[in-house]
Amino acid sequence: MNYASYVAIESLINLIRIYEILILARVLLSWIIRDPENPFYRFLYTITEPLLAPLRRIIPGGMLDLSPIVAYLLLQVVVQILRYIT
Repeated sequence: MNYASYVAIESLINLIRIYEILILARVLLSWIIRDPENPFYRFLYTITEPLLAPLRRIIPGGMLDLSPIVAYLLLQVVVQILRYIT
């Protein structure tokens, strides 16, 4: 594998890690911030909802939203596949 491919894959892995942190921040702030109009919470919602919404439709509903956990696990699988490629 050439250097450019390695850098591209490592950059993608870093972006995935940042996305995981954003999902965690959204979960934690959802317990603290009750104002959906809060600009920071709206930012987190806008960034993370494209991944969480489809998962929410697949995962059976209940009192607890498991979509962030499933998203985190899926992202971990993607990272492992990318690490295997490098």
